[in-house]
Amino acid sequence: MKFIKQNIIAFALFSCTVGIAQQLPQFTQYMYNTISINPAYAGSREALSIVGLHRSQWVGFKGGPITQTLSIHTPLRNDRVGVGLSFIEDDLGPENFTYLYGDFSYSIPTGRTGKLAFGIKGGFTQYSLDSDFRNDPTIVIDDYIYGIENRWTPNVGLGLYWSNERIYAGLSTPRVLNTDKNTEQGFEALDRLSYYFTVGGVIDLSKNIKFKPAGLVKATNGAPVSFDLTANFLFNEKLWLGGSYRINELTAAIGGIADFQISRQLRIGYAYEKPISEIANYTTGTHEILLMYEFKFLSSKLKSPRYF
Repeated sequence: MKFIKQNIIAFALFSCTVGIAQQLPQFTQYMYNTISINPAYAGSREALSIVGLHRSQWVGFKGGPITQTLSIHTPLRNDRVGVGLSFIEDDLGPENFTYLYGDFSYSIPTGRTGKLAFGIKGGFTQYSLDSDFRNDPTIVIDDYIYGIENRWTPNVGLGLYWSNERIYAGLSTPRVLNTDKNTEQGFEALDRLSYYFTVGGVIDLSKNIKFKPAGLVKATNGAPVSFDLTANFLFNEKLWLGGSYRINELTAAIGGIADFQISRQLRIGYAYEKPISEIANYTTGTHEILLMYEFKFLSSKLKSPRYF
């Protein structure tokens, strides 16, 4: 694709999204927002954890994606059981996707410190078009798009998550059902089937410095496989600094991450990402802000900070 004008690109993105269906939004700080893609993560932090994230992708690019998420999850009194709730608002030009899902996990011990969790999520995805876009007489849209906007559709997801004090790995498919928007017209998939594999760990480099590599592989039906790699360093259990790299056959991006543990319970993070494909000529980059707060009602277990 040749990137000629911003409005042409935005419309092309819109057409591709409607034509081949929506994928879940991507994040630079995916390792701190795992609940959005893997229900087995629910309760794994051993405290009531609340995470908010705002992502402005391709700033300066007309119609660039804007994503906001809010999630909450916690173990129950039976600490093998975890529950959670996640909300995602994803806006791409005139298109709007809203996700509201509940999460349930059950874990079993594996070895001295490890545990394996099984998870399921269920909820709804809403799709809508901006009213001014639908009513613009200068824009011609195929007739079958009308009537499928402002529709809520149910879906379920599945996940596995294994972790111990230093290593974790997860495998999930957050949207199992391919929901047709209009089966009579053969218009497919409000949600697209995707598979996520996550892995990471923490390595002591010295008394005051730790190294945390992490990776995510995303495979979506009808889309290129995406690889996300991050490398972060933790200084004095307070400050995380690192970088990220994302690539698939269509695009690539590099970024930087900084997180600060303000208190035992409160953490704030910022990530900047710059595309290194053709679209870099039309944007100043992507900004992402994360805020995490954890209640310490299980303070005997809660570490400061938790590494994942």
